Amino acid sequence: MLSSIYRGVWRAAAAHTLRTSRGPPPCRFLSTCDGPPVGLADAETIFALSSGHGRCGVAVIRASGPASATALKCMAGLTCGLPAPRTALLRSITDPQTREVLDRGLVLWFPAPHSFTGEDSVEFHIHGGSAVITAVLQALGSVPGMRPAEAGEFTRRAFQAGKLGLTEVEGLGDLIHAETEAQRRQALRQMSGELGRLYQDWSHRLKRCLAHVEAFIDFSEDELIEDGVLNQVDRSVCDLQAEMERHLKDERRGERLRSGVQVVIAGATNAGKSSLLNTLCQRPAAIVSPIAGTTRDVVETALDIGGFPVLLSDTAGLRESPDLVEREGVRRARERVEQADLTLVVVDCAHLPTEAQQAAAFLQGHLRSVLPTQEQPETDRCLLVLNKTDLLPQEQRQKLARELGRVSGLPPVSLISCHTDEGLQDFLTVLHSSVKTLCGDPLSGAPTLTQARHRAHLQQCFTALAQYQRYRDIDLALAAEGVRLALTSLGRITGRVGAEEILDIIFKDFCIGK
Repeated sequence: MLSSIYRGVWRAAAAHTLRTSRGPPPCRFLSTCDGPPVGLADAETIFALSSGHGRCGVAVIRASGPASATALKCMAGLTCGLPAPRTALLRSITDPQTREVLDRGLVLWFPAPHSFTGEDSVEFHIHGGSAVITAVLQALGSVPGMRPAEAGEFTRRAFQAGKLGLTEVEGLGDLIHAETEAQRRQALRQMSGELGRLYQDWSHRLKRCLAHVEAFIDFSEDELIEDGVLNQVDRSVCDLQAEMERHLKDERRGERLRSGVQVVIAGATNAGKSSLLNTLCQRPAAIVSPIAGTTRDVVETALDIGGFPVLLSDTAGLRESPDLVEREGVRRARERVEQADLTLVVVDCAHLPTEAQQAAAFLQGHLRSVLPTQEQPETDRCLLVLNKTDLLPQEQRQKLARELGRVSGLPPVSLISCHTDEGLQDFLTVLHSSVKTLCGDPLSGAPTLTQARHRAHLQQCFTALAQYQRYRDIDLALAAEGVRLALTSLGRITGRVGAEEILDIIFKDFCIGK
């Protein structure tokens, strides 16, 4: 058994999710919003299986909309009115047309507005056999005014009813798809509204700034505005810019935690890269052969390292080759190293000089050949893995580890043997520490950005505030437009911004027309 830090391989779906999430992952529910929330498109009642597919002990079918009460009464045989809200009631579930008993289970009634969607809702907790689920869904479809829900439609209605903001919707989606402990913590924190509250606070302050600037433009000549109002706006804009800049300079920790840390195994041929991948995966994910150049394409697998998501990639050995296919593999390997969050540079111990100082110089030269071309390679995003230590005498291994630990300019060095598992525990500890540093602690400090969509809108907001400062002393109307654009960009993250709120602040703060 390996260390408890190592949690094994995610299920296959996780690997696909990570492979397709290097760009901004599309939100399953409602990824963008270019204006304020709107009302529901219609008054239809929707229903769907909410507990997931597959055989299980209990399945939950949810319905939401005005016909929910009718469905509950006719399918649960309630002749004396609806049950008490949010109270489980054991009933026979029947087909409303044939009166055939389909199952016996629990029913729960959630009257508006105290439900997930803000509408009248009902839940049927039934046995999880596929035949039972199918029969109940068909029975619900026979109730007038009811139709199957579209993907994410319950959450969309919750957003439109003001039950969830866009950031909370995205947090809910991330929580549903969370595969590791750290992902769960981050998603739960976002779903609780902490990130949304931060943006709402910024929105409120921007609305106040815009209200004050607009009031100054419209009413300053009537001497209804106090002196120093614009100075207050100047200070508020500067403070907001500083806070947003700190928020944006997070090294993409939240996005990295959401989509997985890109860890690439790189090095020369026959250094043991594929063996390391197989050892970490605990399965033969890559072909291992004594023939140099066996790996020619990128082999990926998703891992859980101490609760943090990692997408581990094995790459082709770096060398010059006349083989066109191998040259393409080397090109892809170098491309992955450039994109990597963390690179594991694997070196065959047998190729190291016997003297420690010479070994250090050899490794520094090797890093320059593996990492992206520059005068000084970025060793803070790299780990050195010296493999095949079982081929060295124990005394030489100890001396090598001791001497290399004293050399400055080298990344953390781990001496391992994929053949005997020697040193793997220590290597996993170092790997976990590096991954944790890249992702950060999802529960500490201010909430971090989790979506590329958020980052793009915040950068637009930051740029718009710079427009205010640029035109502040030249054209106050253009300066006000900068604040308005900033507010719109921020509102597109949360999905809530409206002109009426600005008017309310104007009249509340300045009592104009009193």
